[in-house]
Amino acid sequence: MDYQFKDIEQKWQQFWADKKTFKAENNSAKPKYYVLDMFPYPSGAGLHVGHPLGYIASDIFARYKRLKGFNVLHPMGYDSFGLPAEQYAIQTGQHPSITTEANIATYRRQLDQIGFSFDWSREVRTSSPDYYKWTQWIFMQLFNSWYNKSAEKAESIETLVQHFEKSGSKGINAVADEDILTFTADEWKAFPDAVKQEELLKYRLTYLRESTVNWCPALGTVLANDEVKDGFSERGGYPVEQKKMMQWSMRITAYAERLLQGLDTIDWPEPLREMQRNWIGKSVGASVKFPLATGEDRGEYIEVFTTRVDTIFGVTFLVIAPEHELVNALTTPEQQAEIDAYIAQTKKKSELDRMADTKTVSGAFTGSYVLNPLNGERIPIWIADYVLAGYGTGAVMAVPSGDQRDYLFAKHFNLPIVPIIDIQNIETEADPTKEGKYINSDFINGLSYKEATAAVVAKLESIGAGKAKVNFRMRDAIFGRQRYWGEPVPVYFKDGLPNLISEAELPLLLPEIDKYLPTETGEPPLGRATGWKHTEGEYELSTMPGWAGSSWYWYRYMDAHNEAEFASKQAIEYWKDVDLYIGGSEHATGHLLYSRFWNKFLKDIGKVVEEEPFKKLINQGMIQGRSNFVYRLIDDEGRGTNTFVSHGLIKDYKTSPLHVDVNIVENDTLNLEKFKKFRPEFETAEFILEGGKYICGVEVEKMSKSKFNVVNPDDIIERYGADTLRMYEMFLGPLEQSKPWNTNGIEGVFKFLRKFWRLFHDADWNFNVSNEAPTKAELKSLHKIIRKVEEDIERFSFNTSVSSFMIAVNELTDLKCNKRAILQDLTIVLSAYAPHICEELWALLGNPDGTLSYAAYPVFNPDYLVEDEFAYPISVNGKTKLNLNISLSLEPKQIEEFVLANADVQKYLEGKTPKKVIVVKGRIVNLVV
Repeated sequence: MDYQFKDIEQKWQQFWADKKTFKAENNSAKPKYYVLDMFPYPSGAGLHVGHPLGYIASDIFARYKRLKGFNVLHPMGYDSFGLPAEQYAIQTGQHPSITTEANIATYRRQLDQIGFSFDWSREVRTSSPDYYKWTQWIFMQLFNSWYNKSAEKAESIETLVQHFEKSGSKGINAVADEDILTFTADEWKAFPDAVKQEELLKYRLTYLRESTVNWCPALGTVLANDEVKDGFSERGGYPVEQKKMMQWSMRITAYAERLLQGLDTIDWPEPLREMQRNWIGKSVGASVKFPLATGEDRGEYIEVFTTRVDTIFGVTFLVIAPEHELVNALTTPEQQAEIDAYIAQTKKKSELDRMADTKTVSGAFTGSYVLNPLNGERIPIWIADYVLAGYGTGAVMAVPSGDQRDYLFAKHFNLPIVPIIDIQNIETEADPTKEGKYINSDFINGLSYKEATAAVVAKLESIGAGKAKVNFRMRDAIFGRQRYWGEPVPVYFKDGLPNLISEAELPLLLPEIDKYLPTETGEPPLGRATGWKHTEGEYELSTMPGWAGSSWYWYRYMDAHNEAEFASKQAIEYWKDVDLYIGGSEHATGHLLYSRFWNKFLKDIGKVVEEEPFKKLINQGMIQGRSNFVYRLIDDEGRGTNTFVSHGLIKDYKTSPLHVDVNIVENDTLNLEKFKKFRPEFETAEFILEGGKYICGVEVEKMSKSKFNVVNPDDIIERYGADTLRMYEMFLGPLEQSKPWNTNGIEGVFKFLRKFWRLFHDADWNFNVSNEAPTKAELKSLHKIIRKVEEDIERFSFNTSVSSFMIAVNELTDLKCNKRAILQDLTIVLSAYAPHICEELWALLGNPDGTLSYAAYPVFNPDYLVEDEFAYPISVNGKTKLNLNISLSLEPKQIEEFVLANADVQKYLEGKTPKKVIVVKGRIVNLVV
C-alpha cells in the first residue's frame, strides 16, 4: 500500500497515548536526561507553524537520547495565568478559567497531532490550585528569609531575630533597605511587636515598599519593563505612565553577584549571557554624600554612586530622578511650575524608553543646591528623566568635562564645564586607563588615575562623606499585579502590617467576583470578592505577576502529583536540573533571570541540589511569515478598482498592494476562485494575468493575522502529515536563526518520505524486504547516515541531517536496496525526525516490542567507509557505457582482465576484440575497438 500518512499518524499517536510510551520514571539504572521547552501561554489563536520550531527540535533530541539509552524526561504544560484571558473576561464577563481551558484543549490537540514524545502524565498548569499552592509556598519561604552577606546565602528570618535578641543590630551583614535601625539587644526586646515587624520587613527577601512602577490605567495594572514598548503596553497598545505605589518586591539584588558569577558555569548563548551581565550591571566605585546647602547643617545630604570618584573636582551640577523622594522638598516656589510640568511629561515615558533615549536633552532646575564635600563649592540640583529612581541612589554627580551626556546637558542649559585633567596629557578625559595630570585641585594634582581614586576615597571616608562601594544596576523585582487572573498572595494585613497565612491554609484560592475590573474606589478586582477575608485581617488584593509560576515549574515536572511538597527529595536528587532547555532569547532579563534567582534561593534553603537550573540553553530563531500581495488597479482619478494586476505586469500599471491570505496561494500563484470568496467585495474581481496565471508579490514579515500570513499547522498536517511538517521545519535552516516560512519546498520533503516508504515495497506496493546480506555500497550508505545524524543531533544541526537523509535514500534507491539489515537501522536513525512512518515500518519489519522508541541507536562502523573499491567508468571508443566497481588493489593488467570478463562489457563489444585497452588506475578504462 502507498504511504497513507493520515492513518499511520493517527494510529501511532493513539498507541503512544494508550501505552504511555514516553512516561519517564523517577528512578532508573539508565543515565538521566531532562529535555525542557519553555511552556506556552495558551492563546485563543492556537499554534501557528512558527510556534512548534523549538518543540520539534527538543523532541528530536529527546527521542534520540532514548535511542542512546537515556531515561529521558520530556514534559509539557501551560503558563496559564495571563492578561489576554483576563481582558477577554473584562469584555465578555466570561471567567478566565473557561477561556483558558478552551485554549489549552486547542493547544493539546495541536501538540498531539505533531507527534511530540511528551510525558503528559506530568502536565502542569500554573493556574491550577494544586500548582499555585506551591508558588504561594515558595513566596512564604522568601518572606521568611533574609540574605546573610557574610555566609553569602539566604537564611531563616528566625536566625536574624535570634541575633537581634542576643547582640542587637551589631555585626549584621545583610542585604536590606537603606533605613535600617541601629539598636542594642535590650532595645530590640523593648520594641513593640509592630516596630519589630516593620524592621524585619526591611530584611525579608520579599517585602512591601513604595516603588515607581509602570502603571497602565486602561489595563488597571502594573506592567514589567519587558511588557512596555515606546510608552505603551505590549498587550493592547495602551498608554503607560510612571507612578509610585506600595508594591510587593523580591530582593533579587541580594543574588546579583551570584547571578553574575553563575553565567560562567552554564552553556548558554553568549549574546544572552551578555544581556544578563549588562542587566545586572556590576560597577566598582564609591558612594559620595553631597550635603544640602540649606544654610545650616542638619545632616541632610544627597548620596550618589560613581565609578569615577577621581573626577569629583569637576562636578558642576547634580541630577536626581524626577521621582526622587527629595524633589518636593528641594523645589523652590519659583521653580515649582517648571518642575511639575517636567514630572508630568516624564510620567508618559517607560523606564526602558528613558534608558534608551541618549540623544534628547531635557531637565528642570529645582532651585536648590548641594555642597561638594571636598571643596565646599555650591552645586545646583536638577531633575532629568535619564536618571531613574530605582537605579543606584536615583542621583548622579555630573562632570561635563568627563562624560558626554553631562557635557550635552551642560551646554544645553549653559552650565559650567570645569576641566579635571590636563588635556595635553590625555586623549580622552573620561578614560581612566590614561595617565593624565589632574588639575584644579592641590589635593590630587599630578596623581595617576589609580592614585587619585585611592586618595579621594580615603579622604571621603576620613570625613564620613563617602566610601568605596560595589554597585549593581539591577533593581529588586516588583512582585504584584492589580489584576484578578493570577496567584493570590498568601498574606493578610493586621494593624497595617503583612502576615503570612498558615501553610495549612494553602492554597489560598482565587475567589469568585462579579466583574474583572478594579472597584469603584480603585482597589484591584479582588476587592470585589464578597466575604473573602482572613479570620484576623484583610487579604492582600494584588495577585502575583506572570513570572511567578514560571520561575520554578521545571521542578514540579519532576514530581507533578506530590501533595506533600513541591517535589520529593528523591525526585529532585535524581533529575537534579534541566540538561537542555529550548526557548526564546526575549526572556533573557525576565523569566530566565527570575528562574535563576528562585533556583539559587531554593538551594540556599536546602530544597534543591543544583545552583543553576538549566545546564544548556538554546535560543531557537523565529519562523517569519512569507506574505503574499495582490495589486489593485488604480483608475485615472486615483480610486481603487476591482481589477487586480499580476505581479510581473505591475510596472505597466498604477496599482496599490494588498495583503492576501497565504492559504489561498500556492507557489506564489493565486487561486482565483478562493480569492473571490476571500472578501465579499472581491466576488466580482477581474484579473490581468501573465501566462494564464495570477502571480502574487512576496515579502518576508512577522507572522500575524493582520498580514494574512499565518500558516496553521493543522492545514499542513491535513495535506502532508506531521512527519513532513516536522522535517520541513528543521529543513528550513539552522535552529538558532530566523527564517521565512515558505511552503514552496514542502512538497520535496513529502516526496522524500514517500521515497523512503517505497524502499520497503515492491512496484505493486506490497511490503517486500529481503534478508540477504547487504553489499558494501549499501553498508557504506547506511553508516554514512548513522555517523552524520549522530554528529548533527549532538551539535543541534538538524537541517543538515534532513539533507543527508535525502541523499541516503536516493543512494539506496539507486542500489535497489531492500535489505532488512540496512532498512531496519535506517528506520531507527530517521525515527527521531519522522516518528510515525518509522514506527509503522518498524512494526511491518516484525519487531516484537511494539515501538522503536527504546530501540538501540545503530553503532557506527568506520570500516564500511574505507574506500577499497572504485566505480570505474567503462568507455568504448571514448563513449561511457557503464560503471563497474573494481577493487583499488588491482593492477592495470588485472583491471583489464576483470573488465573484459564482464558480460555487459562483452555485449557492448559485440564480439569484437579491442585493439587497445587504456587503463588509468583509479580514474577510467577505455576500450578502443
